[in-house]
Amino acid sequence: MHWGVGLVSSKSCVVELSRNQTISLCWCAGSEEHHPFYGDIVAFPWQDYGGVMSGLGSDSWWKKTLYLTGGALLAAAAYLLHELLAIRKEQEVDSKDAIILHQFSRPNNGVPSLSPSCLKMETYLRMADLPYQNYFDGKLSPQGKMPWIEYNHKRVSGTEFIIDFLEEKLGVNLNKQLNPHQRAVSRAVTKMVEEHFYWTLAYCQWVDNLHETQKMLSITGPLSDLLKWILCHLTKGIVKREMYGQGIGRFSEEEIYTLMEKDMRSLAGLLGDKKYFMGPKLSTLDATIFGHLAQAMWTLPGTRPERLLKGEFINLAMYCERIRRKFWPEWHDDNDNTTYESDDSSEETKTHTPFQDISYYSRTGTFEDDLTENSISQTPDTDFTGHSLFDSDVDMDEFTDHDQCK
Repeated sequence: MHWGVGLVSSKSCVVELSRNQTISLCWCAGSEEHHPFYGDIVAFPWQDYGGVMSGLGSDSWWKKTLYLTGGALLAAAAYLLHELLAIRKEQEVDSKDAIILHQFSRPNNGVPSLSPSCLKMETYLRMADLPYQNYFDGKLSPQGKMPWIEYNHKRVSGTEFIIDFLEEKLGVNLNKQLNPHQRAVSRAVTKMVEEHFYWTLAYCQWVDNLHETQKMLSITGPLSDLLKWILCHLTKGIVKREMYGQGIGRFSEEEIYTLMEKDMRSLAGLLGDKKYFMGPKLSTLDATIFGHLAQAMWTLPGTRPERLLKGEFINLAMYCERIRRKFWPEWHDDNDNTTYESDDSSEETKTHTPFQDISYYSRTGTFEDDLTENSISQTPDTDFTGHSLFDSDVDMDEFTDHDQCK
């Protein structure tokens, strides 16, 4: 029996994925109107409609009956799956004076996102102290991008364009303290991370470490394991094809990891013992780098990038911890190491609340930054002076002077 793979949708269309290399839409209704498409991936038997029974060859009648019954049961299971998974229908989202962030669903390993771009964008919104609402509908932007935002019914995709849009509309700017030289360095490093380092992470995540990534996907309901397997292998094929077009995919596995290590070494050297990459204050570059390094830190256990982060490039690991604790208080790491714990850490500061599917986040509850240059913001990871308990450069001069006195 031949099997096919496709999408079950509430709309009158079928997407066939198993026989063609490109996805084609077959609309049953002859409408030219563009519709959003949602559905679930299912497996189904191909049948010869020129004659069902005759297509079964010379098998006995009871085998034919068994085949037909199995096909009917599978079709019923596909329909039941469609109903139980409750395919999301398009909803009108009110984006008036509200930032609606569309992104992939939360994984089940406690990390906010398996996508570096989605994690970058959500971290940026928290760094800029902008209230936002998550929307995990799985719907791509008109350009086929994820994440994307809606604000006052305006849709913007691509993290760079989203940040430019928010700076223009809301007056936020994490780079206002940077001089022209620092802005140039920041952009160059951003492109290295997003256009080069990203692909080495994608290879590790979706090709070399696919089995572990599959476990992190949050898909529930009947046949969830099958759906995860199909989704992961479809993604693997897409990643390998796009990596080949980008150029990195033409190299061997060892060569790809060598390129990754060079990028990480460059980032570790740039950070040094600074609090943030461009100095003592946050910049957009920090959201970009954190979104990518967090994948190696928390979604690739036992892999080469994780070993490098927690070994040779320990300053990058400490940096990730500082960002996570400051801007993701509900993100709890079950593998927290005492290396990053402070003496003042209590059980209460280690408690966490689960991520919400649709939630708002803001440290001030307003779009404006109410903090002044001289104000002190005390958070669970700061002491009474406002100094971070996890900063690599805190009181370094004091330690130096103490050593000299000895």
